[in-house]
Amino acid sequence: MAQETSRDVGPIVLLGPPGAGKGTQAKRIMEHYSVPQISTGDLLRYNVAQGTELGQAAKAVMARGELVSDDLVCTMVRERLKQPDCKRGYILDGFPRTAAQAGWLDALLDSKLFDNSRPTRAWPIVIRLDVDYNQLLLRITGRRSCPTCGRIYNVHFQPPRTDEACDSDGSKLVTRNDDRLEVIQPRLAAYQEQTRPVADYYQRTGRLVSVNGDLPVDDVTDQIYRVIEDHHA
Repeated sequence: MAQETSRDVGPIVLLGPPGAGKGTQAKRIMEHYSVPQISTGDLLRYNVAQGTELGQAAKAVMARGELVSDDLVCTMVRERLKQPDCKRGYILDGFPRTAAQAGWLDALLDSKLFDNSRPTRAWPIVIRLDVDYNQLLLRITGRRSCPTCGRIYNVHFQPPRTDEACDSDGSKLVTRNDDRLEVIQPRLAAYQEQTRPVADYYQRTGRLVSVNGDLPVDDVTDQIYRVIEDHHA
């Protein structure tokens, strides 16, 4: 499909558990529509690295071993959305994480902040990647990476030619700590607990669209493009 760089696509929110493929799909949407991907994790790291006022406040909170507050995260998001590259649209990655953040985002998009910088106000296109729980476990716990070249494999779906060795340089593949079963099960449980209210919020407003994340990557991408196109039809 050819790149689409002229129309306004508006905000896109991707929901889905760890291992659902959000990162892969976000990059494809970003390239296809030429809009930025806005990750709250990246924003936090950028502000801390740059020593901005927001970054200094966040760094102090993290140094105390506490979670960065909604107020700080939302302020970082608001400042980022004012940038010129967001005018035609953007993909929000890792935000909103709570129903309160979803409500804040709606209020922001409906506010006067964007009157002079947006041709029209647009509610987010909210796409949830639905993946079977057992499939998720296979995707995550089967992941292996090469410590030398960074190439990613999956022992179930995309195994290396030689067991546990990189095809490119023969390095012994490693399992990230985050991909271990004892780590991922609590993460999936936490995701369900925290994110279900976000999905419920968008379901109530009639904006939640589910796509089948169990399908091959290209088929999932095609579903997402159709959702975006239908939204603007």
